[in-house]
Amino acid sequence: MVLKFLGNTTMKKLIATIFVVFLMAACTPLPTADNVANLDNPEALDQSNQLLEEAFENQTRNLQIRGQGIVIKMLSDDLDGSQHQRFILELSSGQTLLVAHNIDLAPRINSLKVGDTVTFYGEYEWNPEGGVIHWTHHDPAGEHIGGWLQHDGRTYQ
Repeated sequence: MVLKFLGNTTMKKLIATIFVVFLMAACTPLPTADNVANLDNPEALDQSNQLLEEAFENQTRNLQIRGQGIVIKMLSDDLDGSQHQRFILELSSGQTLLVAHNIDLAPRINSLKVGDTVTFYGEYEWNPEGGVIHWTHHDPAGEHIGGWLQHDGRTYQ
C-alpha cells in the first residue's frame, strides 16, 4: 500500500529491494555455535569441532555449543560448593575438554567409563588445556540456557 502512494519508480524499487533483503535476513538463521544440529551428520560434527578449535585459539568464554567426544579420563568429583561430576573428552579433532557436570542440579551419569561417547550441549570456557564445558543442566532460575549431556541414549539435564 505504501508503494502505491510513491510516484517515483526508483523509490519503489529501492523500498521493494530493502523489504526483500529484510525478509531474507529475518528468515535465514545465522551460523552460530548454538545451531550446530544433528551431530550424527559428519559435517555438523566438523563444524562443532571447528568452532571449539577457534574458541580455544581465541580464548573465548561463554560460548553455548553442542559437541561430541570420547571419554579419555574419569576424574574425581569436585565437591567444593556445587558438586560436579568431572571427566575429560577428546574430540575427533584431538582437542580435549574438561566436562564439569553439576550433579546437584542434574543426574550423575553412573555408567560412564573411559571409551564412551558423550554428546553435550553446554557453555564453553577457555582454559590452557583445551577448555571446559559446563552448564550441562537446566537452570532452576530460568536465567541461563539449559544444557545437557547424552550418553547411551539417555539425556542428563
